[in-house]
Amino acid sequence: MIDPANLDITGTAEALAAGDFTAEDLLRAYLARIERYEAGMNCFITLLEEPALEQARASDARRAKGERLSPLDGIPIALKDNIDLAGVPTTNGMARFRTPVRDAAITQRLRDAGAVFLGKVNMHEGALGATTNNPHHGAAQNPWRPGFTPGGSSGGSAVAVAAGFCAGALGTDTMGSVRLPASYCGLVGLKATQGLISTRGVVPLSYGLDHVGPICRSSRDLSLMLAILVGHDPESTESIHPHRALRTKGVTLQGLRFSVPLNLAAVACGPGIRENFEAHLAALERQGAVQVDLRFPTQDCTGTRRAGLLISEAEAGHALEAELLAHPDDFSDEFRQNLEYGRSAPAHRLVAAQRQLLTVGQRARKLFDEVDLLLLPTAPQAAFSHSDKAPVNQADFTQWANHSGCPALSLPCGLSPDGMPLGLQLLGQHRADGRLLAMAELIEPLLPELPMPAL
Repeated sequence: MIDPANLDITGTAEALAAGDFTAEDLLRAYLARIERYEAGMNCFITLLEEPALEQARASDARRAKGERLSPLDGIPIALKDNIDLAGVPTTNGMARFRTPVRDAAITQRLRDAGAVFLGKVNMHEGALGATTNNPHHGAAQNPWRPGFTPGGSSGGSAVAVAAGFCAGALGTDTMGSVRLPASYCGLVGLKATQGLISTRGVVPLSYGLDHVGPICRSSRDLSLMLAILVGHDPESTESIHPHRALRTKGVTLQGLRFSVPLNLAAVACGPGIRENFEAHLAALERQGAVQVDLRFPTQDCTGTRRAGLLISEAEAGHALEAELLAHPDDFSDEFRQNLEYGRSAPAHRLVAAQRQLLTVGQRARKLFDEVDLLLLPTAPQAAFSHSDKAPVNQADFTQWANHSGCPALSLPCGLSPDGMPLGLQLLGQHRADGRLLAMAELIEPLLPELPMPAL
């Protein structure tokens, strides 16, 4: 009997290649878990059982002929429901949005690699929030503790992986929406260098801050997924050429220079956050890494977060203008008000916010002239109850990678005193994603290994 919940993507690909089981067997094992546990997780908006079975059988046929398309061939993947999959509704976490006739660029790359599309998953409405308590599709539940948020906006993507419903999932990240759910659910999540992964065919929240990224079980999975997802897209204005972004040569912990670029005492952190983080810094130093005293150009987390939120509300208000005017009832009152606030913001405020973020981002990138790595907790808190008000500072540690465009990822690094997962965030040099992932693979063994959540 296959237990897919205990395998990462890389291990699953190796088992498929060895003939330990077929892609159809694997998919049916995931579907069995979904049938048993999905009602308590509220993860899927659209489950694609029959199309997925056809794709799994096609993968098995390719493998039998020695024509595997990639290591991802036959691996079940879930998509956040703001990413287009041709012929399947894209809700964007709303009551309705569109049914695309064409794949998103990243969906096509996964299709070309032989991935099996298991379904479209729940998300925070419009990707503007970090709880995935969705007014149209219901609240997604954290597999570690039902009734608690999985984070957002890519909450359903994290639930799908953490609950063992799929091998990996794609989410989107505007100020932390891949890394926060990864942290809250005990997973790894990557936001690559801005433009390295095309956002064409993804419903925009902010043209200048949006990223797409994978949520998986291991840093080696992130490397596998990134190699498939990257590529210049001439139809995307934000897309960049990969060039040497995936190179990993010469990465070692001995002599690695790292910095903690924020004063953590100035951020209201939940129980155990700082203690956990400082223990991992000490472990790095025992491996020969050297801490350098550097700081972001501003310590004003609130000001930069508000600037990013204003830009997101204004740009989403522009991107969703036609739907907002034609079908206002498809938006919740809160989401509609946020978009209208952005649409009505005076030009001088928008320009000031944009200039603030551009300046902060440029100066943050300059820090890598002196260090190899920046380290922060992923979130100032562990996951909290859906009945609690969301903390305003959820993105205080994650937003900087979006403002700078630098790659960043979250690694699971232990449990809070209340038994909920915590995340360690690594930020790397712009267009040096391969080096960041190589550092993550060296750091990951130093961190506590989390068990599967008991569903």
